[in-house]
Amino acid sequence: MTTPCPCQSGKDFEVCCQPFLEGKALPETAEQLMRSRYSAYATQNVDYLKETLWPRYQKAFSSIEIAEYAQQTQWVGLEILATEKGLADDAKGSVLFCAKYLAHGQFGEQRELSLFKKRKGRWYYVEPLEEGARL
Repeated sequence: MTTPCPCQSGKDFEVCCQPFLEGKALPETAEQLMRSRYSAYATQNVDYLKETLWPRYQKAFSSIEIAEYAQQTQWVGLEILATEKGLADDAKGSVLFCAKYLAHGQFGEQRELSLFKKRKGRWYYVEPLEEGARL
């Protein structure tokens, strides 16, 4: 039995984001990390969200708050709108995405231009950027 990946890549979860979420592989691109973080929210994998956050921000990460948020939110769609850099050989990149969700009986969308940086061969989510920002 196959399960479509929550990130809506069109691939099965077991060959798309699951190896990242289980620590069996590392995302090679900023977009792969973005997709895997979306899947982590969808599957309530709070540990992965903390591990893939830029190290300087991990201390302030509230696992309890993020777990509550993940439990109250049903992620129903992800659209990658644009990427800049963020390939396997890059040190940083950005991904513009729109994530659709259902929370408290209401549909919503989160549109964000996210900054990703690589450190010691591993991609991390750093922070949102102003739309239109260039790397």
